[in-house]
Amino acid sequence: MPHKATMAINYKLLFALVLFALIISLGHSESTDDGSNDDDSGDDDGGPSSSLSRFNRSSFPSDFVFGAATSAYQIEGASDLRGINIWDKFTATIANRSNASVAADSYHRYKEDVSLLSGLGFDAYRFSISWTRLLPTGRRSGGISADGVRYYNDLIDEIRSKDLQPFATIFHWDLPQTLEDEYKGFLSENIVADFASYADLCFSLFGKKVKHWITLNEPWSYATAGYAYGTFPPNRCSKRDKFNSIKEGFRVGRFANYDEGQPGCEHGNSGTEPYIVTHNLLLSHAAAVKVYRETYQSFQRGQIGITLVTEWFEPYAPTYYSDVDAARRSLAFMFGWYMDPLFTGAYPTEMVTYVGNRLPTFNETEAAMVKGSYDFIGLNYYTAEYAKDIACNKSQQNYGTDPCVHPTQIKNGKPIGEEKCSWLYVYPTGIQKLLVYIKDKYNNPPIYVTENGVCRYNLGDRPKDMIRIKYHRSHLYKLRFVINQKLVNLKGYFAWSVIDNFEWLDGYFVNFGVIRVDYENNSRNRSCKDSATWFNGFLNKDGNIKKANICDLFPDNGN
Repeated sequence: MPHKATMAINYKLLFALVLFALIISLGHSESTDDGSNDDDSGDDDGGPSSSLSRFNRSSFPSDFVFGAATSAYQIEGASDLRGINIWDKFTATIANRSNASVAADSYHRYKEDVSLLSGLGFDAYRFSISWTRLLPTGRRSGGISADGVRYYNDLIDEIRSKDLQPFATIFHWDLPQTLEDEYKGFLSENIVADFASYADLCFSLFGKKVKHWITLNEPWSYATAGYAYGTFPPNRCSKRDKFNSIKEGFRVGRFANYDEGQPGCEHGNSGTEPYIVTHNLLLSHAAAVKVYRETYQSFQRGQIGITLVTEWFEPYAPTYYSDVDAARRSLAFMFGWYMDPLFTGAYPTEMVTYVGNRLPTFNETEAAMVKGSYDFIGLNYYTAEYAKDIACNKSQQNYGTDPCVHPTQIKNGKPIGEEKCSWLYVYPTGIQKLLVYIKDKYNNPPIYVTENGVCRYNLGDRPKDMIRIKYHRSHLYKLRFVINQKLVNLKGYFAWSVIDNFEWLDGYFVNFGVIRVDYENNSRNRSCKDSATWFNGFLNKDGNIKKANICDLFPDNGN
């Protein structure tokens, strides 16, 4: 029998251990709670509850920015009032042969869209500027469009008049066709000077009113979809013999879907061009930041950054080092490809090792210009995948095979999360892990989540979108946790999207908006979905939907 004093000590130790386990359990519960069991979820049929008192904007810092995002090509329309861009020539390949010549007609209805955004309680509007709406030929020498200048001044004035902060993206993929025809766009180093000149024009015209600038949206998507997979304009990739090897390789993201009947591309090289294009994208970004910092920032007093996209990657077999390393390589090839140069002035060591001399290098001047060229980082997150290590295929070198990784969203017959629109599997834990990863690896930079949202197939008049409510709420729960518990320097959250829009390769087959746009009857009328009503409640500190709900002002609200 133990000594009584020893027994007393053991009881104290046992009590301490139980208390410690309870604290850890509570912490784990907080970190993994996605809000799906919270009583504000509404009925199963998608109807949102009006009570959000347990989780709303007051759960976040007082200066945290809540916004929603769009892009010019996807919503503006009025294609006859701007120059031709590379997407205008590409739309014959889009699902249902749809195009964005009218899109949501926001060029004519921007006041309505801004009023909806403001009325729902958002703080900011992220939009993009169409390069060819300002410069129809891509350069100042070809003339500045007075109509384009007027439109964006009017849009920004309207945003500010509704007490919203404008976040302006300078390039959201709509490259002037003239520059593509002249020197192949971002394949040429000539693009750097033209992009810097275009950015300079934006700063000079709108910089007194815009205090948050984003140079590029998702350069990874532009470089890989356009030059590795050939699914984006300018539709460049390797021909069939090399293209087929990409099919089972590193194909991630919503723009890398492989069509068994796709023969590859007429022109391109999937083993070199994505890396060249990324190099010129980064140099273009850095040149624009240099212009802003040297000429405008001191008196305009704004901030400038870049928006990067990435998935989160879980190792397929967490106990296998090879798969853990595959997940690390996947992040390097998708996110580190851009973030490492911005942070260190050089590409990730994983890419240097696996790509070799096909990967460009920065000279000393370029490295100094790229390194630190951000005041904040924009992060677009939608989904996650498992990463499985595979043997490297050195005989077929391209972006798809270079990481020696097979990404998949299915493991042992089970998806990583609930499937939506073929490529998007709901995995809110991914955004939590990703933000902590960025904090630890890149010295906790200021971050705005500049896009986050979920797709639904267009099924006519369907205002009930409970999945969208659950998606945004569960991801916002994760954001609250990383701010409060992990001290991530997170500044804001932008939902994608304000309104249903032209979704690139999917045309109008899918939607992301909290506001429905009637494309079926070509009226383009706006109406609120249940997710809009949910946001209206969430964004009010008292947890109640405003009595004067902006959605009530739209009689065609789908009910």
